Amino acid sequence: MDRNVHLNGVAHLVQPNQADARMLMYQHQKASERFDVIDLDPYGSPAPFLDAAVQAVNDGGLLCVTCTDMAVLAGNSGETCYSKYGAMAIKSRACHEMALRIVLHSLDLHANCYQRFVVPLISISADFYVRVFVRVFTGQAKVKASASKQALVFQCVGCGAFYLQRLGKASRDPGGRVKFSAACGPPVTPECEHCGQRHQLGGPIWADPIHDLDFVGRVLEAVTTNPGRFHTSKRIQGVLSVVTEELPDVPLYYTLDHLSSTIHCNTPSLLQLRSALLHAGFRVSLSHACKNAVKTDAPPQALWDIMRCWEKECPVKRERLSESSPAFRILAVEPRLKANFNIREDANPSSRQQGLKRFQANPEANWGPRPRARPGAASKDPEEKRRLLQNKRKEPAEDPAQRAARLKTFPCKRFKEGTCQRGDQCCYSHSPAAPVVSADTLVTDCPETTTKIFPGPEAAAGGTGGPGVD
Repeated sequence: MDRNVHLNGVAHLVQPNQADARMLMYQHQKASERFDVIDLDPYGSPAPFLDAAVQAVNDGGLLCVTCTDMAVLAGNSGETCYSKYGAMAIKSRACHEMALRIVLHSLDLHANCYQRFVVPLISISADFYVRVFVRVFTGQAKVKASASKQALVFQCVGCGAFYLQRLGKASRDPGGRVKFSAACGPPVTPECEHCGQRHQLGGPIWADPIHDLDFVGRVLEAVTTNPGRFHTSKRIQGVLSVVTEELPDVPLYYTLDHLSSTIHCNTPSLLQLRSALLHAGFRVSLSHACKNAVKTDAPPQALWDIMRCWEKECPVKRERLSESSPAFRILAVEPRLKANFNIREDANPSSRQQGLKRFQANPEANWGPRPRARPGAASKDPEEKRRLLQNKRKEPAEDPAQRAARLKTFPCKRFKEGTCQRGDQCCYSHSPAAPVVSADTLVTDCPETTTKIFPGPEAAAGGTGGPGVD
């Protein structure tokens, strides 16, 4: 770093430091020593650095945070997400946007401890990570409104319908002053009104807008006027164009394939579903976080009514549906809303009409984050290592003969009690070769063996003894 500084002649501007980043930021808490911009980009979670970062950035300064621990933020380990970010992540089709809102919630929560709050500029989910850009301000009065910006998420485990419950409520009294109080809820019943399943509880998450559309518009204009400035200008232009089209006041989204798979019907085209929502008087947009996302202010009831109308055009075989399944319960209700699937011109977003590069394709197979570099680790071919570790946690299917041989190695219950007459030769399934016994002998050595009653002399001579019984 020192060599690069001297080679570029910027020693009067750049001061390299090799130390604990947290300690460096804690040493710059004074207003006169704070940084204008702090960019956190660690390998994995930035959670250990957030507390120091929100204190060391200048008032109105820029804080950039990158998170690559998407498995935690996307709901695979909800308890780990809570320990790092103070929110429960749930598995959802909108997990990428929920990850962004969890990070914003965590940043605002850390800033509130020091009478500070965050204002998001732009929040991006790309590739295998999320990245947020926020400005940090100081103000005790504005901090009081932070509770009303957070919300819990109630999501049905059957049909995926979700509802948001704000943690706080801000209202104005007759004098014009803003009054803050606790919100009332919950917004759902114990069972989902659409499919009868239970709800999962996630969050808290940031429920306010995650983008500043004026800021995004200025960045988009700067990239468009000078496309040769960045090698990825086309991708930047495409992603930012989708961001400007998103509904800012609608958190989370549904996906086209999930709506169709829930009721086991054919999937309508994106333009057909968007047109049906627009005909019904609702707003709808895409999301940069998912290619087939449907972000709308329509309530779940209206959304399922549209899907019921679509199912009537592409009927589902009801006899194949279980009566307790979400599909059967949803389709058993007649739609109150008459859907119109005629294509509207405004259903096709401008970014799609222009053919912009909105969603990046993976450049190669198995593309993603590489393992953390470890000293002394053997360098193996990634493909060979992936082949060796594939299905390592799955037990192979056991052959019946192998299972029988394995069970014969276990002693019976009487062996454990010390009353089995076979001694060390006892096993779970005794061999059919039995010792010579008299005809009236009842073999009851072990309860696991087959008990046989041998016929008496009368039975052998055709008497009334009856046949042998196994």
